[in-house]
Amino acid sequence: MTRVVALAFILSGFVKAVDPLGTQYKIADYLEAMHLGTYVPDALTLILSVLLSAAEFWLGICLLFAIQRRVVTRIILVWLIMMTPLTLWLALANPISDCGCFGDAIVLTNWQTFWKNIILLACAILLARYPLDMMRFISRTNQWIVMNFTALFILIVAGQSLYDLPYFDFRPYHIGTDLRKGWQQMMEGEESPYSEFFLERIDDGNDITDSVLNDKGYVFLLVSPHLEEADESQFGRLNLIYEYAMEEDYPFYCLTASGEKAITKWRDGTGAEYTFCQTDDIVLKTMIRSNPGLMLLKDGTIIRKWSHNSLPGEDELSVPLEKTEIGKMPEDSIPKKILVILLWYVLPLVLLTIADRLWAWSNWMRRKESGVKKTGDRS
Repeated sequence: MTRVVALAFILSGFVKAVDPLGTQYKIADYLEAMHLGTYVPDALTLILSVLLSAAEFWLGICLLFAIQRRVVTRIILVWLIMMTPLTLWLALANPISDCGCFGDAIVLTNWQTFWKNIILLACAILLARYPLDMMRFISRTNQWIVMNFTALFILIVAGQSLYDLPYFDFRPYHIGTDLRKGWQQMMEGEESPYSEFFLERIDDGNDITDSVLNDKGYVFLLVSPHLEEADESQFGRLNLIYEYAMEEDYPFYCLTASGEKAITKWRDGTGAEYTFCQTDDIVLKTMIRSNPGLMLLKDGTIIRKWSHNSLPGEDELSVPLEKTEIGKMPEDSIPKKILVILLWYVLPLVLLTIADRLWAWSNWMRRKESGVKKTGDRS
């Protein structure tokens, strides 16, 4: 029971932390459904996104290690008492398609979310009623190490994912996705996450989706859901990448949901000469968690994605893409990413737990020997 609640909070917090912008978008959806969207600035929803993910992960780890058992179980109980009625409202009114409890990693229906919370709430009631029945893995004197280390770890994960791109990408536009195949499923009448994906040139209104996806070579896609909110700090590097693309005869398009006024302002401010295409803003936010972000396609397949903070430099674009590393599909890095987490977070906790238990055992043995000695002295 303890592990069920703990793992639910750990998973929920972690998948939110690796995609803080996605969590921010979901919070914005909630606020819009409650007609509060205009009263809460984006900066605040982003802060809430990071704090929410960090709090859930931190509480889950504390519960798993039986740290501050009384306090943590009560906080989790209050948390679920507040969230369960909210999920009931979601199930009944259906204002948004899913709650986003587990980000894009595990998508639950609103009713599934409600019943999940009912189970967790029942478990939380029992845990709060009998907190001292939980077996402690870390001595009280060393609990602060786990609490601080966990908070630092999850905030670093969220910060890195914000600066660059999500550490794990659970969306339908991850590297390796064959957009052409997904598009053809949609064209054949099957359900597809790409049903809203389209590219319409703003200058002449032509739909170029098919030609882009069926291009056998490389295609650069600069993605900016709203140019009014885009970071302009790297426009010089973006222009250099566009010039490189023109020299090598690679198509380069900017995809946005902004209107002509915002596009004109962006062109005037950055000197952009690339072609702009109209695309659904939700699709663009799903494609890449950066505004702007850059994607590279080859033969309709996503092979690279960059945040505006990690764009390729001139040294990487000095020869045709066929001769560069960025022009090739990267090796599957998921096992490597999991290994990094194991080495930098899980392994230190395991070693700390072992050391703590050995220390506690040695103290117990000393006390036992001392007790035996005193008994012998009295005899």
